[in-house]
Amino acid sequence: MIRVLLAEDVQMVRGALVALLNLEPDMEVVASVANGDEIIPAVGLNKPDVAVLDIDLPGMDGLSAAVQIHEVAPSTRTLILTSLGRPGTLRRALTARVNGFILKDAPINQLADAIRGVSVGRRVIDSQLALTAWDGDECPLTPRELEVLRMAADGADAMEIAGSLYLSVGTIRNYLTTVTMKLEARNRIDAVRIARKAGWL
Repeated sequence: MIRVLLAEDVQMVRGALVALLNLEPDMEVVASVANGDEIIPAVGLNKPDVAVLDIDLPGMDGLSAAVQIHEVAPSTRTLILTSLGRPGTLRRALTARVNGFILKDAPINQLADAIRGVSVGRRVIDSQLALTAWDGDECPLTPRELEVLRMAADGADAMEIAGSLYLSVGTIRNYLTTVTMKLEARNRIDAVRIARKAGWL
C-alpha cells in the first residue's frame, strides 16, 4: 500500500483528491493538509511514501517543503501538483530535486500513475512540460536576487529584508534596483509580476 500525503489549500479540491486516491486499490491518503507549514510535521508523524504538494500554499510553498522533506525524510518521494505549467516553475522544481511534476488538470488516473511511478523511484514529468522547460528562458537573476525579490513579493520592506539576511539596507536597495533593471521592469511590483509570470518566483 502506497502511503500518500496531500498538501492542497483549496478545500473542495483537496477533499475530491483524497476521496479519489483512496479509491485506488494500492493507495491510502494518510494525511491531508491545507497549509505549507503543516507539511513537515505531517511527514514526520505519518511517514508517507509520497508527498503530493501544491506549489502555491499559504505558509511554506510546495517547492520549499519538498527541499525540506528530502533533508528530513529522504525515503519520502515528492510529487508537485500545480496549475502553473510555466518553464521557470518546472526548472525550480527540478532544482529542488522533486521526483515528479504534474498539472492539476491531468486526469486522476494520470495522477495515480505518477504517484506509483515516483513511489518506486522513477522521475515522472509530463513530456510536454519538459519540452516547454527546455525551450523557456533562463532566469537572469542570481539566487540571492531571487531571495530578495521573493521576500519583497511577500510584503517585506528593505529594512525587514536587510534584517533577515544580515545585510545593510543600502545593499538590499541595490539588489532590488539590479533586479528591476535585469527584468526590464518599471518598478519592484512589475519585477514581481514578471518573475511570477515566468515561474521564477
